[in-house]
Amino acid sequence: MGSNKPDSSTAMRMLIAEIRDTLPFDIPETQICTDPCRGCPVKLMDYMRSELEAWEQRLDAGEKPGLGDLSRLEKKGRKVYRMLRENKLV
Repeated sequence: MGSNKPDSSTAMRMLIAEIRDTLPFDIPETQICTDPCRGCPVKLMDYMRSELEAWEQRLDAGEKPGLGDLSRLEKKGRKVYRMLRENKLV
């Protein structure tokens, strides 16, 4: 019996792609920084971008993420999304 579930590296790449598709990384900083804002959307986007790039580098180097790694990245993505939604950016 085979499993249709992706391996952890594939699952992480899929999660990274979903986060990149969901968050507005292509919005210019001038549109992100509006008054008033809750939190700092620019810093949140920079943080999330660096997290995704770090994981892409780790995956390219052959690292195998665990379930906890997937869960943590998903949780971070959801928190950033929530803050961006509160600032009406998504």
